[in-house]
Amino acid sequence: MKHVCVIGAGPSGITAAKNLLDEGLQVTVFDAGREVGGNWVFTEEEGHSSVFETTHIISSRTLSQYDDFPMPEDYPDYPSHRQLAAYFQAYARQFNLYPHIRFGTLVKHCERLADGRWQVDTETDGQVDTRVFDALCVCNGHHWLPRMPQYPGNFTGRFMHSHQVKRFADFRGQRVLVIGGGNSACDVAVESSRVAASVDMSWRRGYWIVPKFMMGQPADTFSQRIHWLPRWLWRRLSALSLRIRNGRNTQYGLPEPEGPIGSHHPTINEDLFYTIRHGKIQTRPDIDSLNGNEVRFRDGSSGQYDTIIACTGYVIAHPFFDKSFIDYSEGEVKLWLKMLHPSIDNLYFIGLFQPLGCIWPGSELQSRIMAQHLSGRWERPSDVDSLAEAELRHPDFHQINTPRHTITVDYHRFRKRLNNALQKYAVKRSVAV
Repeated sequence: MKHVCVIGAGPSGITAAKNLLDEGLQVTVFDAGREVGGNWVFTEEEGHSSVFETTHIISSRTLSQYDDFPMPEDYPDYPSHRQLAAYFQAYARQFNLYPHIRFGTLVKHCERLADGRWQVDTETDGQVDTRVFDALCVCNGHHWLPRMPQYPGNFTGRFMHSHQVKRFADFRGQRVLVIGGGNSACDVAVESSRVAASVDMSWRRGYWIVPKFMMGQPADTFSQRIHWLPRWLWRRLSALSLRIRNGRNTQYGLPEPEGPIGSHHPTINEDLFYTIRHGKIQTRPDIDSLNGNEVRFRDGSSGQYDTIIACTGYVIAHPFFDKSFIDYSEGEVKLWLKMLHPSIDNLYFIGLFQPLGCIWPGSELQSRIMAQHLSGRWERPSDVDSLAEAELRHPDFHQINTPRHTITVDYHRFRKRLNNALQKYAVKRSVAV
């Protein structure tokens, strides 16, 4: 029986383990935390990448649940982080995953041996252990190593990343500057504005801001209804609906998006424009330089701040691999179906993609492919390298060239590709008569 190592017990790691067990494989999951759920397990420990105290999911319940384990019907359209943590833990109990998980265990190093197996070094409470596995499944996530911006000068106040933000009471009475316009940035700005003395928000480019509801439906459910349209028409209708709903960014003192919907990751937020127009958030352009507590902006204006919160994304990192072996921290991530390495046939990355939608249903399908491949019910094509190259050259969206946009997929198209691959490369077995 093949023994598979799974790194991480977050939403991608637990569906990987579940599908591997379904195929009769032996599984060991390593996770540095103390509970299933990854960054949906709220904690005030800065070393753990967790959600904010007020976080709710930004994709709707019906398009975020696992196919084989629906969320409870009494969950709202956008469940809270507590409800999601409970959901993932219920999933782990339902499929008896806990006996296979080694919590409080950090994976230190992974090395592929001459015979193709994997040597995995781990550390638990200071004790180092080494084990050998037949396959390696990487589910360590890509929202845990902060990417910090650099500016001329020095800031003498607190300069932190959104990764460190846990409770917004920490900013009570402070003058706060939030950098960025993504989902975390808008959440931090809105929530901080409830307690801070002032909140300014600095954007260097425009973003599409999508409300959570359109015509009384969750926005992703509304978008799904017109997703069958040609891409150009879908984009125009989506943009028109947002213009009617929100007006233009310039009406709120913000720059317009530089490209069509899909050219960068959209921001899902119901409260940003409302809060700006109520005077609780002041908009600022990109930062020019820092000087003590003063921040100078590109338009010549300046402001005094106690805290700067950089909501500037994360670095894709796999610290347990030698950088000479695998390093996806910069540039393209060449994996077919965002999971299969071009040349290493027993290495799988689950959840290493950023959909316009929710990750977990895609991770579930990726896990099914991995598990069936390892059990012999799915055949890896011989031209994975060329397939991965073709994926890179024909992305779902042509996006702006930033590190955040190297792993983007369209939720619906990506799921369709995964399902097609499951069927196309399924091993056809003869039936005895």
